Amino acid sequence: MTIKITRDPAPVKGALKITGSKSESNRLLILQAQYPEIEIGNLSNSDDTQVLQKALRQKSGEVDIHHAGTAMRFLTAYFATQENCDITLTGSKRMKERPIRLLVDALQRMGGDIEYVNEIGYPPLKIKGKKIAAQTVKLQANVSSQYISALMLVGASFPEGLEILLEGQVTSTPYIHMTLEIMKHAGIKGEFADNRIFIYPAPKLESSKIEVESDWSSASYFYSIAAIADEAEITLSNYRKTSRQGDSCLAEIYRHFGVTTTFEGNSIILKKSGKRHLRGLKEDLRNSPDIAQTIAVTCLALGVPCELHGLHTLKIKETDRLQALKNEIEKFGGKVKIGSDCLQFVPQTEFQDNVSVATYNDHRMAMAFAPLAMKVPFQIEDAGVVSKSYPDFWEDLQKLGFQVS
Repeated sequence: MTIKITRDPAPVKGALKITGSKSESNRLLILQAQYPEIEIGNLSNSDDTQVLQKALRQKSGEVDIHHAGTAMRFLTAYFATQENCDITLTGSKRMKERPIRLLVDALQRMGGDIEYVNEIGYPPLKIKGKKIAAQTVKLQANVSSQYISALMLVGASFPEGLEILLEGQVTSTPYIHMTLEIMKHAGIKGEFADNRIFIYPAPKLESSKIEVESDWSSASYFYSIAAIADEAEITLSNYRKTSRQGDSCLAEIYRHFGVTTTFEGNSIILKKSGKRHLRGLKEDLRNSPDIAQTIAVTCLALGVPCELHGLHTLKIKETDRLQALKNEIEKFGGKVKIGSDCLQFVPQTEFQDNVSVATYNDHRMAMAFAPLAMKVPFQIEDAGVVSKSYPDFWEDLQKLGFQVS
């Protein structure tokens, strides 16, 4: 589905309820599968979360998680540690190109029974679940925090708990802290210090209901809209000032663009009043790489030179996001340089007309570019890809005065 998106420069005002965080929801679902005492509120309505819910009901046969990278990592650890599971875990063509060897190697060293169906290091995986009693595992820390979180989420089911020793610089540390905080909220004790994580054993938990905070990654697109607008007031719920999500750093980053964030009850209010000139923006996003696309497009829209670092994990996401950003920003006239973990560009003051933005099966490409319609009309290809994390995105944009056709 290709759509055309436009918006006039009038002030932006509105209130939206954003779906629950996919990151929090998926972690809680893995815990709930092991501890039925956990009840979950405000669960994400994303495709990824629905795919994970369906997968967790299976004990045998093929499980196809499509494009859901988090589900692939979390389910690999979960199925490997569940007795009597006999699963073939597979996904989309792109998923079969995304590496998983570091996690599989770790699980195999712990005693897990996992085989590669085709190419070594990549899905599909043949997994025969078994009781694992390993006490310690080492894991390279500088690729994806999801490998680490996957092991943390199953560690409490081990008789002696699990010690995870991390080698190298840890990537996306806030996501590890998020996993730890969610586990503690559920009643599982854990520690993280000096590249060592220890998850204490928890044979059983007390009953509890855990409310999922709305997704800060999804909020990023409305921060971008507020920044691009001359006048804006956008209320988003359900958010906490003491958020577990690494992408809550948006509140601080977007102050540079003149956007203020006010916490009121369970909502945030984004306000922008008047133009703000930035000579350039430079950010290290190693702890929040999922907002890199949003920030880059905000800078493009405002004509702000941009330099983003800490992006090495973007190359193994739904697409190579660094290359995808370069391709699409240059369609509008920006000049982009990318490295192994960075992106730099100098925008143009005039935007190219009749641009059609490719989305590369990546939900964030579609949503990150959408706010640019406040500056220039354009098309977005495969717009339905947003359902991966935010199915109501286009409807919510229309509530803010965007024309989507």
